[in-house]
Amino acid sequence: MRITHKGRAIHLDQCAYLQKVIERCGMLNAKSASTPLPAGYYATKNTEPVDADLRSRFQTVIGSLLYLMLGTRPDIAFAVTHLSRHAANPSQDHLNKALYICRYLIGMSTYSLVYNGGSGAGLIACMDSDWGSDPTSRLSQTGFYLKLADGLISWTSRAQKTIAYLSTEAEYMALSDCARQVTWIRSLLSELSYKLKAILICSDNQGSIFMASNPVMEPCSKHIDIRYHRIRESVTKGNVELFFIDGAENPTDLLTKNLPHKKFVKFRAQLGLQFPSGSI
Repeated sequence: MRITHKGRAIHLDQCAYLQKVIERCGMLNAKSASTPLPAGYYATKNTEPVDADLRSRFQTVIGSLLYLMLGTRPDIAFAVTHLSRHAANPSQDHLNKALYICRYLIGMSTYSLVYNGGSGAGLIACMDSDWGSDPTSRLSQTGFYLKLADGLISWTSRAQKTIAYLSTEAEYMALSDCARQVTWIRSLLSELSYKLKAILICSDNQGSIFMASNPVMEPCSKHIDIRYHRIRESVTKGNVELFFIDGAENPTDLLTKNLPHKKFVKFRAQLGLQFPSGSI
């Protein structure tokens, strides 16, 4: 496995930025954590009046973590986006949990995305959703990623825009969002003269795969926003191919909820994040 000079520079820049974030947050001597957030933790809305000083500190921490997450750290994607929803009026608990993410990064400060060009691994996508996971709004969580050369090149973890009545519906909307990103990446690579076959999208829900593969308006799907049915066109044209995987083996679970340590480590290893060898 080789890491180019350019890749090395990016990695060192990220490490330096991470150290600055940890120092800025006053966490230099903090004990490291094994996961970004405790398993099963869910942040609740703060009903107390806004504390301007607390909000300013929280926004500083979470904004710094967002930059890291968007650049090279998909392992903290769910934790950061989950907490960022409370940036307008955070509580002390929200700040403590943001600093908990910093504790996790302390122990993983030299982790980076590594791509193995010699692996022969092509472009593949994987998605998942967590139905009605927000106890207040009852919105579901979408998570998906695109992987190339054994490393992630694109990842998303966000709340869905509308309430899903069924778990299959939540999975279908997440599948459609993933397919749109795949279509964009496919178009980009086509402009670079790469000829691609159908790009595989992995899902752990048979119902959503059936809905996407059969363009028939069923009673349970007629109310779904028409923009989510775009995936049916992608399947019909052969731009994407849907593949079922067991839910217990779906790495995208890491992007939809706070997992226990054993499961989190198992799925993190499949994202392309590694402790780089050599002098890095």
